[in-house]
Amino acid sequence: ADMWRAVVAAAASAPARALCRAPPPLQPSPRRRAVSVAVSPAAGLADERVETRVAGLGPGQPVTLRAVAADERGCLFQSCAHYRADGRGELHLGTDASHGGDYTGVEPMGLFWSLTPAGMEKPYQRLVPRSTGTPMKVEMLVHEGHSQPGAIPGPVVAKAEVERWFTAPGVRRIRLKEGGVRGSLFLPPGDGPFPGVIDMYGDEGGLIEFRSSLLATRGFAALSLPYFDFEDLPKVMKEFKLEYFEEAARFLQRHPKVKGPGVGVIGTGKGAELGLSMITFLPEVVAAVSVSGCSSNTVADLHYGDMTLPGLRFDMNKVSVSDTGVFDTFEALDDPTNPANSPCTIPIEKAEGHFLLVVGEDDRMWKSSLYAELAIGRLRQHGKENFELLSYPGAGHRIDPPSTPFCQVAMDRVLGVPVLGGGESKAHAHAQEHSWGKIQEFLHLHLG
Repeated sequence: ADMWRAVVAAAASAPARALCRAPPPLQPSPRRRAVSVAVSPAAGLADERVETRVAGLGPGQPVTLRAVAADERGCLFQSCAHYRADGRGELHLGTDASHGGDYTGVEPMGLFWSLTPAGMEKPYQRLVPRSTGTPMKVEMLVHEGHSQPGAIPGPVVAKAEVERWFTAPGVRRIRLKEGGVRGSLFLPPGDGPFPGVIDMYGDEGGLIEFRSSLLATRGFAALSLPYFDFEDLPKVMKEFKLEYFEEAARFLQRHPKVKGPGVGVIGTGKGAELGLSMITFLPEVVAAVSVSGCSSNTVADLHYGDMTLPGLRFDMNKVSVSDTGVFDTFEALDDPTNPANSPCTIPIEKAEGHFLLVVGEDDRMWKSSLYAELAIGRLRQHGKENFELLSYPGAGHRIDPPSTPFCQVAMDRVLGVPVLGGGESKAHAHAQEHSWGKIQEFLHLHLG
């Protein structure tokens, strides 16, 4: 009986002992390596391409790549594109095509130039750096699955941060209060002397430095020159004296770090038109890059000594407004070919220097393609061939250095309304990249 009780007790306790025993080891499941995204260089110049690679995905796995950046005021910008991994679970934005999102096709820098204000932000804002001493930080994210722009994306499986610098190490920035001249002078590292360039933007006014700092990074002594709405300069574009621009040109030409004998000018919009007047009337200026400029003086009268070039006027009755409240100013400027407006024409045939005219054929701000044709016609009429034309199908008004985010509609600082600049994002981005190299070649050729 005792033996029987022992057997029953042993049987009863068996399940309890089984629970206390360590379970048999699990067979390891095949592990996929962690997903990673690498951007090279992780810190580099804003006008240079980066290489973006993703690894560790499943073969053919769909993912959405997103870029997120903030401007100095904290306004968020984002972009996205749809990709599929190759057979090894990898992606390379330099060779693999986007199938959807904010752009399609093989676009190594697409996530940068397609950055637009995030859904919660005010629309029509530009992502342009206001300070050149700190980099623009862009976060690159890899999300599971394909999510449409503006939709909530899938889980993040990898991320990396990229720094886009507008100034190279060693570039010096000198704030100017030189006589009447205001602005910033950017000098490359080294003893020089360097070719000198004056850089001006359009009717938004103020001091815009990022193109000048990039030019200095590329070996030019670049003077970022504001001409209204900055410090003690006039508040609005009422009238201009060419003597202000002459003083700036002489200051740059005589600077010990600047090569002679002449200096160049690059301008966009109203700045381009002022550049055309500078090369026409000022012997110090020997090369002018006009980006989306007009070959007549516009809006504000321009005085030089006893001479006055009246400004072509905008007729606000010719501005059309879309259902979404976007202003189209394409037809609004007075016709420069009307004989009554001939006093406004800049007599560029008097210039001894060289012109580079850069236009987007889809510029909707005004008719910059026509204005370039008129300028070339005028030069040829006087037996001159001292010009080059870069004309880009599908590009809009403001052709900036490479990868500057495309902005088809931008808030006009003066009018306070959204204005159509025109263009299509991919064509505009390609125009920015191509023209930047050509602009530098032109300036080096004519300034040494």
